[in-house]
Parts: sequence; structure tokens; C-alpha cells
Amino acid sequence: MSFGNICLALLVFSVIIIFHEFGHFIVAKYNKIGVIEFSLGMGPRLISWGKTENGYKVFLFKSSAYFDEHPLEGNHTLYSWKLLPFGGSCMMLGEEDTSVEDERAFGKKSVYARMAVIFAGPFFNFVLAFLFAIIVIGTIGYDPAKVTEVTAGSSAAEAGLQSGDVITSINDTKIVVNREVSYYTVFHPFSSEPVTMTVNRQGQEKVLTMTPKETTVNGKKVYRCGFAYGAPREKVGVLGTLRYSAYEVKFWISTTIQSLGQMITGKVSKDDISGPVGIVQTMGQTVNESSKEGAGTVVINLLIISILLSANLGVMNLIPVPALDGGRLLFLIIEWIRRKPLPQKFESYVNAGGFMLLMALMVFIMANDVTKLFR
Repeated sequence: MSFGNICLALLVFSVIIIFHEFGHFIVAKYNKIGVIEFSLGMGPRLISWGKTENGYKVFLFKSSAYFDEHPLEGNHTLYSWKLLPFGGSCMMLGEEDTSVEDERAFGKKSVYARMAVIFAGPFFNFVLAFLFAIIVIGTIGYDPAKVTEVTAGSSAAEAGLQSGDVITSINDTKIVVNREVSYYTVFHPFSSEPVTMTVNRQGQEKVLTMTPKETTVNGKKVYRCGFAYGAPREKVGVLGTLRYSAYEVKFWISTTIQSLGQMITGKVSKDDISGPVGIVQTMGQTVNESSKEGAGTVVINLLIISILLSANLGVMNLIPVPALDGGRLLFLIIEWIRRKPLPQKFESYVNAGGFMLLMALMVFIMANDVTKLFR
């Protein structure tokens, strides 16, 4: 992994996380919740900007203690750029301390307003993924699940599958893009059971039934139908771009949820899990391979990865685990049901426990990533 690839990955991560925090920020402002600070990056402040009694002013290398002694005028937000170029934050008034009596405090707003603020972070990740998808599909088109080759004598050939057929469903599972065929076989590996496939052949729907045949790949017994897919991308109009962009986001949300289910049930090994180190390595490989085709190809491929990462972050943050947005939403739902909030001390202990669990998981994933580098 080169230094340049690490910087590139940090930039991608930062954009995704900043957009997430911007979601919290904009909805908090809409609900008249005081935002103490909105920052880019982490660690000590490099540059800050805010309104004082003498007008807007730029601050260099100022600590939190300085702003405690010299608060900004009125209800204005401090905007900061911090040392470590990773992530960002949206610090709201009374977010952690429910004893704050200010009417602008997070805890003083209705439970619906607070839910909206918390949900806005993951939702903006889905919006960002959608915007990236519009750029990608508007530029290079979408990838139809079109059959490119049928092996002679295979079960697919015997069933009547033909090159040029567009797969629209497998065993009643809807297929729109070619990656869905790959992911279907990952989550539902073919066996000796018959497979029902619906295809579009020159505007006509055909329903085919084929029974996968047993074969050996790398010494492992697998079942194959005997066809290849993955035709060149096809350009679509404006409405088509919007439609397939929305479907792209839906696809990655669904895939992330299914992958989580596979992890929970133990169907995915630790070698199949990648964290920040693995993602940096993947980005580096993508840049190196696509750079031969020009800068435009590099940008498009990075945007494709960013769609996955942004949708993934949105889903992961909605998991009802303490310290995540999903955990905070769960507490707010419980508050709505009980008609009163949970004790702050209890919530703090649970969040602290959840944070420690997440840190332990992150250490495990990063250690797993590093181990795979030396294999």
C-alpha cells in the first residue's frame, strides 16, 4: 500500500463521513437545535471560523478551552478543520447532557425531531450513494444481466438459454443488473435442485428450467449451469439513469443486509471480511489497474467503490447497537413507547459498553486485514 493510496482512501472516507455528519447538521438546524461545532477531520483544530461580537473571525490552532473562555456570539456554530484528515463531527447542544435547560438543546426537542436528526446521518449516506450512482450511470450506463455465452451440452443449453438473453429473475428473485446473478449464487449456491430462470429474449419473456451439473473447481465440488454473462454497459436516458441509480443504491443496501445475515449465521469466514486496511488495498488495486485506461476510468471506478461504502455506512449505522445511530434511534423509540426517556446514567453506561464492543470489533477486523497482507 503506497502513501498515495492511503491518502486517497482517507479522502473517500472523509467525504462519506462528512456527508453523514452534514445530514445530522442540516436537520438539527431545521429543527432549531443548537449546533456547537461542525468539524472536518479529527484531533486538534487547525483553523476555525465563527461569528464573534466583532463579526466573523478566523481562529488558528485554538483549543476547546479557548472557546469556553471566549464563546461565539449568540447561537452561532463554530466551523473547524482539524489535524487528522479523517471523518468529521456535528456537536449539538445538550446532546449528551440532558440537564441543559436551553430551549435549543437536543434533549428539549420532541422525540420526533430527535429521531429525524439521528436518522438524517444514515439517510444522507444513501443520498450520497444515489448522487454518485447518477454520475456513474449517466457517464457509462448500467450493466444488464445479459448472457454472453452458453456452454454446449450444459444444462443451460439443454434448457434453451441463448446468448443475448437478458436474465430477469432466478428462482423468483428479481434480477436487474449482472452483479445480482453473482451475488445470488453467493447467497444461494446452486445445488442439484432445478433452477427456474426467467429471461427476456428480444422483448419476449421465456421461463426456463435447468438442473445444475456437478463439476470440480480447485478440488472442490460445485454445481454449474454452464453460461456466462456480463455484456458491456448500456446507456439510458435521464429517467433511466435515475431509475437505475436508485436501484444501484437499493442493491448495495440489500447486499449489505444479506452479508450481515451471513456473518451472524456463520456462513461467512473471517477471511471474507475486510476493514479499513482491506478497503485501502482494494482501492489501490483499482487505481493501479484502471490507471492504464486514463484518469476518467480511475474516477469512475472510485465512485463505484464509494457507492458501496456510502450505502454500507448508512446500513451499518442503522444497526440497533449502542453508540451507533441505530442504537440511539432504538432508545428514542423506547422513549416514545414509555412516554418518558430512559435514565441518562443507564443510557450512558450502555453506550459506553457498545462503544467498547465496537472498538474491540474494529481492532479484530484491522488485525485480520493486516494478517491477510502477509499471507
